[in-house]
Amino acid sequence: MHKRLFTILAVGGLLFSTGMSFAQATQSAAPARSQVLTDQEIETMRGDVRDNRRKLTASNMTLSAEEATKFWPIYDQYIQETIKVNDERWSLIKDYAAAASNNNITDEVAQDYIKRCSEVDQNLIALRLKYVPIFQKAVSQKTTAQWYQVDRRLELMIELKQGSLLPIVGNSK
Repeated sequence: MHKRLFTILAVGGLLFSTGMSFAQATQSAAPARSQVLTDQEIETMRGDVRDNRRKLTASNMTLSAEEATKFWPIYDQYIQETIKVNDERWSLIKDYAAAASNNNITDEVAQDYIKRCSEVDQNLIALRLKYVPIFQKAVSQKTTAQWYQVDRRLELMIELKQGSLLPIVGNSK
């Protein structure tokens, strides 16, 4: 158990330190246009996140062979639904980054960011809660709680990494 916790913390630390480095670098980078991520870069990152998320979930779950045959198809279905929700998150990141790179963070852009970000967060929470009874029908309640806990921690780390891609809103007059 301690090994699994260490794995999550180590990856979180890596994501955090990488995110902080990236945030600092983008804020001090010379051309503002280079801060905008391309669609290709975003898709590559998303694929990497999904691959690593599955590996980290597997390394932090205690599944018997029987549970695994029931768990992973549901998990894959869950991830497919998270992709849909995360489409909006990445759209939000692109829109905000484009506005920031053009020094165009207006009050309306800031308000839109708050609204859309909150909606994505709520949708991801609702999706995870939707899958609790689905997992509970296939595996034990403890295994479901284990998945919920691991998935929530991984989601927090992903959010931290994604958040590091965006500059903090400035107080322009």
